[in-house]
Amino acid sequence: MLDLKFIRENPHLVREAIRKKKEKDRLDEILKLDADRRELLQKSEAIKSERNKIADDVAKLKRQGQDVSELIAAGKSKGDALKNLEDSLKKVEEKLNELVLYVPNVPHSSVPDGNNSDDNVEVRKWGEVRTQKDLDFKLTDHLTLGEKLGVLDFGRGSKITGAGFPVYVGKGAALERALINFMLDLHVSKHGYTEIFPPFLVNQASMRGTGQLPKMAEDMYHCEVDDLYLIPTAEVPVTNLRRDEILPVEQLPTKYAAYSACFRREAGSWGKESRGFLRVHQFNKVELVKFSKPEESYDELEKLVADVEEVLQLLNIPYRVMLLCAGDLSFSAAKCYDIEVFAPATEARNGWLEASSCSNFESFQARRANIRFKRDPKSKPEFVHTLNGSGLATSRLMVALLENYQTPEGKVIVPKALHKYTGFTIIG
Repeated sequence: MLDLKFIRENPHLVREAIRKKKEKDRLDEILKLDADRRELLQKSEAIKSERNKIADDVAKLKRQGQDVSELIAAGKSKGDALKNLEDSLKKVEEKLNELVLYVPNVPHSSVPDGNNSDDNVEVRKWGEVRTQKDLDFKLTDHLTLGEKLGVLDFGRGSKITGAGFPVYVGKGAALERALINFMLDLHVSKHGYTEIFPPFLVNQASMRGTGQLPKMAEDMYHCEVDDLYLIPTAEVPVTNLRRDEILPVEQLPTKYAAYSACFRREAGSWGKESRGFLRVHQFNKVELVKFSKPEESYDELEKLVADVEEVLQLLNIPYRVMLLCAGDLSFSAAKCYDIEVFAPATEARNGWLEASSCSNFESFQARRANIRFKRDPKSKPEFVHTLNGSGLATSRLMVALLENYQTPEGKVIVPKALHKYTGFTIIG
């Protein structure tokens, strides 16, 4: 969340962020509540000072043997007035704290203006993009090919649970596991992340800390009996590992890598735009999370993107890096890059599929989760900057692998980087 002082001193920036991110504008009510809160605080402090003076006078007059009944009555009156003020202050603060949670983060100055994904800016592209016209055989989309090869079974997933819950079979399951292990090994052994295996259920405080609650409550799977939420991404439990902690400056940047299943109720419309893995309720992902000093966070964002890109380069999957415009930024992000893989048989979205989002949240999440650091033992704690990125989501990777590596015979070649993890080199 944003600092109240920042909101008070920069209402134009905050209102513009609300407009760009298409959120409900509650700023006038927030500013009014903030002014009321400060006025109530001033009145409370004034009454406390008057009450303390009365108490001093009562003690002094008692020592002199004088009657203090009127002063005691005045002191009681001040106490009653103070209680009323404190009750009013509590109500104002509760409402203010609730509304501030709905204020989005302010986009960084380097974020381009724009309304939606059509206004995102391509930063770079990597790999050989081969479309149907470049090939002498008919491409098959990932869903048709995966079911023909017996490695994917969406039909039985629907029978077991419902639409949007895939089943991996045989070499499909092995390929999925290979992708996860390959990415974890790369990020840990080469990129210097510490591996975490987190819980897949979290409490309200964790969801609130990373910004999922209260705004996106309807998108989450909620276990009402235990008041726990299935995680939409490992970002939630991993970021909250350090909730309410003060990190020593020598630990920054702290870098974590974590595999988790991810659960999301929102699934959009079903049809051509969401066949197979294009839109699912459950998928697997390796997540990267960083805690950084504020002045280094944007350098760390570029390094984070580079770590994700290396995964795709080693798998030899064509991709492009997109800088998101303000209108396409998430609620909590100050700046974000999407890494999109190319899937030549996927007609929807012109073959480009988001497989990773790498975001800098600055202090937005850290303020919610109270994650701070000290530059030295005598310095005042400051909020860290938090970053995260998908390193990567396997569902979209599976689409790209099946469609880029298929052969004229209807088989799928396994990328060389995965051979030691799969134990086989071809599917079919």
